[in-house]
Amino acid sequence: MTKEGKAGAVVPAMGTPGDPMGIAMDEARAAAARGEVPVGAVLLGPDGAVLARAGNAVEAGHDAAAHAEMLVMRAAARRLGTPRLVDCTLVVTLEPCPMCAAAAVHFRIGRIVFGAYDPKGGGVDHGPRLFDRRECLHRPEWVGGVREREASALLRDFFAARRGP
Repeated sequence: MTKEGKAGAVVPAMGTPGDPMGIAMDEARAAAARGEVPVGAVLLGPDGAVLARAGNAVEAGHDAAAHAEMLVMRAAARRLGTPRLVDCTLVVTLEPCPMCAAAAVHFRIGRIVFGAYDPKGGGVDHGPRLFDRRECLHRPEWVGGVREREASALLRDFFAARRGP
């Protein structure tokens, strides 16, 4: 699969009122305000309705697995009463790490849309590229780079402020 995902992949309408990436960006900003790494995610149902939204909660929960993606996938599964999120879309501000990408495989996420690429910690277009592996159980469609500059700026500004002048 390419950075653009499969040909004909359904990508939620971005840049419109209530757009999913805008919601994810709001969650990322809220996470930063709580002292969390600014990553936000939204899980959309097959009809495009928001099933769950969250920002990182690693520090607050003392839980290294409390990435925004994990939180929305778990919440949506509980809401739908099934561990399989077939035809659902995960929208996240940062390329999912290997843990979150692997969880998306097991949740059977239909598609992933992300903002900033993560050359150091990504698991979709970087690192292990889980969906390209022959032994991958399920391969969601994916597209990266959606509002990439804005998502990258959130992360860059957060870490610059933490390092100080």
